[in-house]
Amino acid sequence: MKQIQKGFTLIELMIVVAIIGILAAVAIPAYQDYVVKAKLSKVQSTMDSVKLALAMYYQENGSFPLATATVNVTGGVGGTAGTVDAGPDVWTSIGLSTFPTLPSEVSNLAYNTNVIGDSFALTLTLAPGKIKAGTIDGALVTITPSVGVPAGGPPAATAANTAVVGTAMVWHYACSLAGGTIDPILTKYFNNAGVACTTNSQ
Repeated sequence: MKQIQKGFTLIELMIVVAIIGILAAVAIPAYQDYVVKAKLSKVQSTMDSVKLALAMYYQENGSFPLATATVNVTGGVGGTAGTVDAGPDVWTSIGLSTFPTLPSEVSNLAYNTNVIGDSFALTLTLAPGKIKAGTIDGALVTITPSVGVPAGGPPAATAANTAVVGTAMVWHYACSLAGGTIDPILTKYFNNAGVACTTNSQ
């Protein structure tokens, strides 16, 4: 007896292709966002030790390590140590064994203070071609401190606010990207007490 071979009908194939297309349309953007968040998490974890060390230094000394001229740490290829400007004592003075080793996603880390050391700015430059082209790569994330939380919520990041009574260190994030619109993932990832990162134009 001749065996009849069965196959898929055109409609069945079209349904399978449509299902695959729908899954791809949902899964690919979600995966891309996951990769971006993982890289931003890597950047943030690098900064956590620096922020903690600066907060402890402030609590012990009442000011931050002076650096009225900007101290830069330049990331090396693939996240190697890179180079540091004159003034590495800033890093050792806050208890770090050396200057921070930057991940490949960060091309530069700049630190400077005002003349009396009651406020500082820690500015990250996100490396081109490492996170997300056009909306995150090349962006600047500036971290400034506020000490204490007065009535009404976290204060704006100004030197005067570091004198607020209290020991809780509040971090203020400002994001900027020259000639581009910042990705919402970046502004939400570096948030100010639950509020998206303040965006400043360059």
